[in-house]
Amino acid sequence: MTQTPQVPPAQTELAEVRNFRDVGGLPTVDGRRVREGRLFRSGHLAHATADDAAFLAGLGLHTVFDFRNASDIKLEGPDVALPGVRNVNIPLTDPADGAEFWTMVRDGELDELRSALGDGKAAARMAATYRHIITTRTEDHSRVLHALAEDSVPALMHCAAGKDRAGLSVAVTLLAVGVERDAIEADYLKSNDPHRRYKIRRSDNSAVGMSPEILELLSPLFGAHTDYLTAAYDAIERTWGSTEAYLTDGLKLTPAVRERLRSQLLTD
Repeated sequence: MTQTPQVPPAQTELAEVRNFRDVGGLPTVDGRRVREGRLFRSGHLAHATADDAAFLAGLGLHTVFDFRNASDIKLEGPDVALPGVRNVNIPLTDPADGAEFWTMVRDGELDELRSALGDGKAAARMAATYRHIITTRTEDHSRVLHALAEDSVPALMHCAAGKDRAGLSVAVTLLAVGVERDAIEADYLKSNDPHRRYKIRRSDNSAVGMSPEILELLSPLFGAHTDYLTAAYDAIERTWGSTEAYLTDGLKLTPAVRERLRSQLLTD
């Protein structure tokens, strides 16, 4: 059984869980707001300290949605267990999918990184993945939204860094309840805050291995950019014709389910 939720301070920072935040307070197009203490987002929970875990347990969470794939979990470890909380793993496409790619990011020398990531290739890879997730993972996003409408809140959504797979899943959820797009974007871009941003890890941490040019080449992979979210919206428009059609035909959200979803997540 979950505990009575506590509303966390707006700027809560956890020791070993990056990018944590409550998305409560965001405005909807009809003048309502996302209720605080109902929907949270973060990076993975695998390295959470005892204090981190105690704080998360105190949120009264019903469900943690973990969007990492098997490779992520092998690399970082499984989430810490939170008493009474259901953990649901729904692997979504990683923008840097594949062991070979991550090996290149970690170990590649400058010429290799220039070839793979330079001239806009890194940003293009990210945007393409956002489009791919939107068009191929509608069943997974539908599953999440139907669960939220039924009994899965308070909920926390996370992936590895908490910015791409979780960021897009949160954005889809917020679209479904009518949150203003500017507000969705503002929340998404918070993942760029220095204390939230996912740390770049390289096997060579010397001045050469972490040179300004290398960090610039890697930056699109580790940052949240408006163009990525725009690519997702464009995929919705091209595939379904409108956001409304995406919600009804793509995500299979009936009026009754959408109303339950709003009642779970919104306040007047």
